[in-house]
Amino acid sequence: MIAASHETEDDRPIGAAIRRGLMCRCPACGKGDLLEGYLKVRASCPDCGEVLEHHRADDGPAYLTILIVGHLMAPLMLWFFVAFRPAPLTMIAIFLTGTVALSLALLPRMKGAIVAIQWSRRMHGFGSGEVVHD
Repeated sequence: MIAASHETEDDRPIGAAIRRGLMCRCPACGKGDLLEGYLKVRASCPDCGEVLEHHRADDGPAYLTILIVGHLMAPLMLWFFVAFRPAPLTMIAIFLTGTVALSLALLPRMKGAIVAIQWSRRMHGFGSGEVVHD
């Protein structure tokens, strides 16, 4: 039986980082705001000074938002239509509003989660001490 002697304690636990990212907080300290504005990631945390400019979230937050909103709204729309048989304009008004509101609420949180995952796993220059510019 081989014992795993290379086990080390993770100094950047992914679960805590994702929770902080979902709250739009710095993945390192959990206190500073991750975003300045709606979707712009700060260059560094105002509380702990962690450099955040390395992130490469790209289209990931949008894809995750679409995936979640689609999986929530599609069955809800089907159930609502079968249960209540509303007029088409009523369906459009209700579900357009719900879809837009849910998308706007989730998008910055998904961006925070993506940045937090990258920070936790030391991706794209996080934790290496080098600044990567494209």
